[in-house]
Amino acid sequence: MKMKVTLLAGDGIGPEVTREAKQVLESVGQLNGHSFEFVEMPIGGVAIRQHGSPLPAQTLEAALDSDAVLLGAVGGNEFNSLPADKRPEAGLLQLRQALGGYANLRPSVAYSALSDTSPLRPEVTDGADILFVRELLGGLYFAHPRSWDREGGVGLNTMRYTRDEVVRVARIAFHLAQKRRKKVTSVDKANVLEVSQLWRSTVTEVAAQYPDVALDHQYVDACAMHLMNTPRNFDVVLTENLFGDILSDEAAVITGSLGMLPSATIGGKVNLYEPVHGSAPDIAGTGKANPLGAILTAAMLLRHSANLEQDAVAVETAVGRVLARGLRTADLARTRGLNQQIVTTREMGRAVFEELNEIIDRRQALHAV
Repeated sequence: MKMKVTLLAGDGIGPEVTREAKQVLESVGQLNGHSFEFVEMPIGGVAIRQHGSPLPAQTLEAALDSDAVLLGAVGGNEFNSLPADKRPEAGLLQLRQALGGYANLRPSVAYSALSDTSPLRPEVTDGADILFVRELLGGLYFAHPRSWDREGGVGLNTMRYTRDEVVRVARIAFHLAQKRRKKVTSVDKANVLEVSQLWRSTVTEVAAQYPDVALDHQYVDACAMHLMNTPRNFDVVLTENLFGDILSDEAAVITGSLGMLPSATIGGKVNLYEPVHGSAPDIAGTGKANPLGAILTAAMLLRHSANLEQDAVAVETAVGRVLARGLRTADLARTRGLNQQIVTTREMGRAVFEELNEIIDRRQALHAV
């Protein structure tokens, strides 16, 4: 199998974490006879400096010509004075629109080895495994009209969805639930918002096509509370754009750090993979960045674009083993007196690389018997 991957390292800690994710993909390729060809292109702040645009034409062209896109992070304080459509984040939004991915998948898994890291009690988080399916191309972030009247002191954004937009993302949620624990929780604010009433009625219609999957509805405020009180009750959480952005970040509490959260955006011309964390310019270059979100993002690329499920599981298993050994990046080291070793970004990536090689070697040895 051959895959062309456009690598958009971006800003801040982006280059550091994507380097480790790239190494994992290269390791899978070398051990299993697959070929990953990487084309590195600028995006975000680095693209603004080099080309005057957060998404240069050549970057977009390379992304559209690839089998998958792996992104690090965009953003930096030096660009905050720019108009919104000129900032690094605008490049990411433009990329998402151009690639056409409308379903953003964000897993939130409570690793048992990190039970001391989450502020929640271990008996609350133990066994939690949630997959957020966030609609990514509609809602407040993209709908019109939108405006900001600076002199008049009025800002306007529009939350808008069509039935077809809800149907397509709901189908992905139910399809993925069939492969998991067969439950979908749809999140809305249907007691107040007409757009949420459309969302709820449409999701209910789609659910009839998946009789083996249970559906329940929750208001977004109630869901935010239940995620912290009873995270194990959730399987697949289906949300619109804004709600999904907020709730999936909140779920970092379950994992212990934003640095543990991967994501994949699917459904368009080319799938886009990026860790949930931001560019974190304050720790860029210090070796403190957690690469596990990016490495787990690489596992999602293996699963959803390369169709290499066994290898995706191998990467996820390797991450679990490294954490079980007590290795921690700075963001995960919150409890004193435990058997833990604080490591750098590169050291953590290397540890995962070594565990992954051992897992795949053993698997191949078993198949050879």
